[in-house]
Amino acid sequence: QVQLVESGGGSVQAGGSLRLSCAASGTTSSLNCMAWFRQAPEKEREWVAFTDLDGYTNYADSLEDRFTISRDNAKNSLFLEMNSLKREDTGMYYCGGGRSYCTRYRTRPSDFGYWGQGTQVTVSS
Repeated sequence: QVQLVESGGGSVQAGGSLRLSCAASGTTSSLNCMAWFRQAPEKEREWVAFTDLDGYTNYADSLEDRFTISRDNAKNSLFLEMNSLKREDTGMYYCGGGRSYCTRYRTRPSDFGYWGQGTQVTVSS
């Protein structure tokens, strides 16, 4: 079993920055592709970015290079650095984990078997 716990969310003004963290515990050796998803009120959960143990990383096109995903395998942690935040970035951010490597098609919530409880990000203008 794997447990994922997100932190680092909060309220910030447009243009500001936040750094989200996801701490993994349990059978972390089974984790490979790790991702961030977000979900705005009354919208579906959408993929933000992923990274795997080979360092393969990809981002949603809509982010315009404002976000950076990283991981510290020694500390079983995943991060998301978010800059130049916009109101449309508001939502609950979730950390997802899976046992396989990332591929360009692995962007659906159903592609990930482990999830955290989420951390709220609110961006105001």
